[in-house]
Amino acid sequence: MKPIKKNPLSGLLGVLLTLAVLISPAAALTPAEAEARVKADDATVKFLEHLCDDHGGRLSGSAANVAAMADLEAELRALGLEPTRETFPMPGWVRQEDTLTMLAPVHREMRALGLSYLDPTGPLSGPVVDLGAGAPEDFEQEIPAGAIGLFGPSSRGRAGDVGQRAFEHGMAGLMFINRVDGGQLLARTGGFHGEPLPLPIFSITQEEGFLDTSVDCAASGRWGYQTRSFNQPVQVDNLRVRIPGKSDETVLVGGHFDSWENGQGAIDNGLGVAQLLALARVLRDADLDRTVELVWYNGEEQGLWGSRYAVDEGADAKRPPAVMVNLDMVGVPIGVNAMGHDDLVTLLDWWNESRGEGRLEQGVTNQPWMASDHTPYQVNGVRVITFYAPIRQESVRYYHDFADTFDKLTPELIKDSAGVVASLVVELANAPDLPSGLVPPDQVEQLLKAAKLEERLKGSGLWKF
Repeated sequence: MKPIKKNPLSGLLGVLLTLAVLISPAAALTPAEAEARVKADDATVKFLEHLCDDHGGRLSGSAANVAAMADLEAELRALGLEPTRETFPMPGWVRQEDTLTMLAPVHREMRALGLSYLDPTGPLSGPVVDLGAGAPEDFEQEIPAGAIGLFGPSSRGRAGDVGQRAFEHGMAGLMFINRVDGGQLLARTGGFHGEPLPLPIFSITQEEGFLDTSVDCAASGRWGYQTRSFNQPVQVDNLRVRIPGKSDETVLVGGHFDSWENGQGAIDNGLGVAQLLALARVLRDADLDRTVELVWYNGEEQGLWGSRYAVDEGADAKRPPAVMVNLDMVGVPIGVNAMGHDDLVTLLDWWNESRGEGRLEQGVTNQPWMASDHTPYQVNGVRVITFYAPIRQESVRYYHDFADTFDKLTPELIKDSAGVVASLVVELANAPDLPSGLVPPDQVEQLLKAAKLEERLKGSGLWKF
């Protein structure tokens, strides 16, 4: 048997081919690959558990918020990313011990929570007036001076609007009945303007609110309160990560970092914090056509302050994104919302259908809504996308309350929801037909009026037309 002659170039060619593979650009990440990688990664689950258990609630301007964001920044730097901070001023608020007491017909210390931006007041007491839903017509009754109003749980308008009506009628305070039972409270902002409330407003439990409406309020109901919380300007940070693509055209994905301090802020919005971190992990080395930016906003709960700053004065004012995807309490998506932007529907439909058996059962909707971090972008002409992704009722009922804790989420929920988000973001980053440029102001105005959002946007100080 003759010996096989070796080609003297074969070894060199093999080495060159190996080197070519090693130094060639990374293969483009597909939506399906991004989703699979995110679902197989436990790191975001562990980080969210640390964020909740070791820091607790992250009220903007608090020490817990500052420390938790430092940990997130360190986590991103450990991935080889270079996060930047966007520091801005906002109207801050410090919660202290605020008390609410039923004085008659029985003496009872109430479970109550002051709405943000109330100032120190009292001690004061007064008769109770049932204001029903808190609508303008509910004030068309005899209201004693110094009365305390009771309204909700299905109030019309924001609590700040009801508070202004009550102030104009000479009332001393308000009690807002929570919308779910079981002793729950709903922490919320007193208004989007960041100004001290004209009178104290308390969130109270449904059971205690209905207890008072079950008696003759005008005849025997009397309540007293004292507030010690106070307003205080603060400097806070948004945290931003830029993942460069072949083009500077940007897909922005944002979610708020802050939460109310009475719980851990796991559902609202630790879930979004973790989903953004999952995107950072899977996209950091990806070959993308467009640049992707991830932003963790501060100040959302008290008035969308972080997103308002970013789009009005910050990085997004200088370089508006092509599209903004908002992650706020996003469970595993069953639908995706084009938010009134007709030119996004075809692309979103194609992405959803391409998922095959994993397609979202409710498909693509096209209905604008407001009061989360996408709102400042939409009023400024940026196309926005949100998800329809309900969280099971036995967990979501606790949002904004002491029981918004990490145990209400499961690892599967965190990873599966982040996986669907990653799939869409990769599609948006690489799609050749993504609409570009800002939506003209007259079209934005028409879109928001058609969605019947004009009155609420004006009341929140966000209307720009």
